Amino acid sequence: MRADQILPDHVDQIDLNGTTIRKGTVAAFLANARIWTDEGVSDAARAHAEADLVEGLPALRAIGFFDVLEIRDVALRTWLDTH
Repeated sequence: MRADQILPDHVDQIDLNGTTIRKGTVAAFLANARIWTDEGVSDAARAHAEADLVEGLPALRAIGFFDVLEIRDVALRTWLDTH
């Protein structure tokens, strides 16, 4: 399946069982995960990334992201398991 078969170019989001999934959800998760796991970032940047991670979790769970992929960073994986 191609990305445009899930979200065509003219569609920015879909609703899946009551959860809105936007284009860019997975990319945003990856960007925020990189910030969250970077030991050199400020506490403020990490807190902001953490808030954005929490906001995106329902969409990621709705598409089965964590059913297929495992988070390699143990601390992030543990944190995700508690949220």
